[in-house]
Amino acid sequence: MRTVGVEEELFLVDAATGQPRAVAAEVLHVAAAHGEASNDPTHQAVHDITRGALVHELQQEQLETLTPPESQMDGLEADLRRWRDIAIARAGEVGAQVMASGTSPFPVEPQLVHTTRYDRMADRFGLTTSEQLTCGCHVHVQVESMEEAVGVLDRIRVWLPTLLALSANSPFWRGKDTGYDSFRSQTQVRWPTAGPTELFGSVAGYRRYLADVLESGVPLDEGMVYTDARLSRRYPTVEVRVADVCSDVRDAVLIAALCRGLVQTAAREYAAGMPPPLVSTTVLRLADWQAGKAGITADLVDPLSGRPRPARAVLDALVDHVGVALCECGDAALVDEGVRRVVKRGTGATVQRATLDRTGSLTEVVAALVRTTAGDEG
Repeated sequence: MRTVGVEEELFLVDAATGQPRAVAAEVLHVAAAHGEASNDPTHQAVHDITRGALVHELQQEQLETLTPPESQMDGLEADLRRWRDIAIARAGEVGAQVMASGTSPFPVEPQLVHTTRYDRMADRFGLTTSEQLTCGCHVHVQVESMEEAVGVLDRIRVWLPTLLALSANSPFWRGKDTGYDSFRSQTQVRWPTAGPTELFGSVAGYRRYLADVLESGVPLDEGMVYTDARLSRRYPTVEVRVADVCSDVRDAVLIAALCRGLVQTAAREYAAGMPPPLVSTTVLRLADWQAGKAGITADLVDPLSGRPRPARAVLDALVDHVGVALCECGDAALVDEGVRRVVKRGTGATVQRATLDRTGSLTEVVAALVRTTAGDEG
């Protein structure tokens, strides 16, 4: 069974006001003393993949958790809860709290983590770097070879906007309602390499793509290929990067299970010689935009026809598409229950807006997010 690991980017916020706090270095210093983190902000430190870790992200107002690879979703959920608990405990030691949201409801002037690479990014990309303060959920699914991985990328690309819609959890930006369920997805497209991928066709095609991107001189390195999904540079995995971080850990597990289902289904299709869907990158960019705009509250762009279709019908089509893989992995009931839960309750964006409507306070929105992040899922 393919293993799955998750990287969650999380906000650090003031325990009293809910405002983001630039205390990542302090939190990681405390966590390092417990053997739970590295103080190396360059990400070059070797992490024990069997344990997980806390690490720096781009800005001092955020942390990233890394879970070890798991073959069972209950094990992955336990890992996600454990590393959130560790982040919460260490943040508490410096007077901060942890919040899982794609963007901060409050205005913030991010404080860059100063490394040689991040400083070069700030110099190269200006305001895009200095304003970049968003949190995503990156799912790593094991693959057997680079050939299989490229075949998977070509076949999952049409379904990734649906994952974005299901995970949408960033309606606010600089203290205002953006009108988007995932405004994080809007900030991501400011990076020149972000968004859906073209069809690669082969490992040689993927390598040509990377060479063309890097030889353009626009991104600093391969790590800045911020596509919706990519091959991991560190692990033998496909990394699905399209989702917002989910406040409810159960939603993160749902996204992870669907990612594994997509990879398993795509790998089988690749092995059988089935061609990938011939959907243009242009249409996929539009599908990403629609998913980020409305989440699951309106039509989505159908993954195969490129035409509007009710969101529930697209969600059902996704579950049906990966149904055999879900059954093989023992994830069918988990996904069925998870989709029903999100449809009934709404995405994270819906919940955030409902909290603001009920309380009239962004501080209360953050407080509710902090509670949900810690496991008070209601």
